[in-house]
Amino acid sequence: MSHLCIDVGNTSIHYGLVFGQNVQSAGLFPTHNFDSAPSPEFAQTVAPLVAQAEGVSYCSVVPTTNENLCASLAEFTKPIFHLTYETCAGLDLAYPKPQEIGEDRIANAIAAQEFYGIPAIVIDMGTAVTFDIISSQGYEGGIIAPGLAVMTHYLHEQTALLPELKPEDLINVEDAIGKSTTDAMKLGLTVGFSGMVQSILDKVSDGLAERSGANPVVLSTGGSVANLTKDWALKSEFVQDLTLIGLGEAVKRQK
Repeated sequence: MSHLCIDVGNTSIHYGLVFGQNVQSAGLFPTHNFDSAPSPEFAQTVAPLVAQAEGVSYCSVVPTTNENLCASLAEFTKPIFHLTYETCAGLDLAYPKPQEIGEDRIANAIAAQEFYGIPAIVIDMGTAVTFDIISSQGYEGGIIAPGLAVMTHYLHEQTALLPELKPEDLINVEDAIGKSTTDAMKLGLTVGFSGMVQSILDKVSDGLAERSGANPVVLSTGGSVANLTKDWALKSEFVQDLTLIGLGEAVKRQK
């Protein structure tokens, strides 16, 4: 039986009907709609999915939305599972302060552990870029770096003349030298962002391979993957709905 899985992010809520590695009817919904009250619009949006689901599984990096999210789903009378550091059955947390681990990162780690093998590195490119390391010891920790949207916004905000670019402006940037301010920014952001991600990945991969004797599986997910330079297609396996897949597996492990 499938579950409606919901990943509450800083900007958007990502949802879908999950069975194993199969995700159907995935969609996005603005997180800010839950800022002050439950959202009847969200309930109406997911109602057809809830009708097909055994229950709901969710994770959240915006704790202030959790109560309103659950209130929005209460009318369906289906069980609601919240993935946290205390409910991640089957995943050891080799981490001094597990309460600090983002719930989406725990979901990603569970998906990697169950379906893709270990050792693994998961790169999630959203508002922030996170690198998470999963080994035979369980979830070991990771790295957090600024996401592309944060870099783009900061560059505009801290300068008088530079425009603010949108993510869609930063796809398929090919030139080596910018011939305008905008083109120069596009190159700096896309090449710089890709270089940052590559540098962190190299450091983590080398350390993990040296310790474990095996090259890690590298998984990537999140919207900003599309903004990486084209050579990145060969450097990781892109799994669009990795967090939702992890949420589906996490709730199965409760039985």
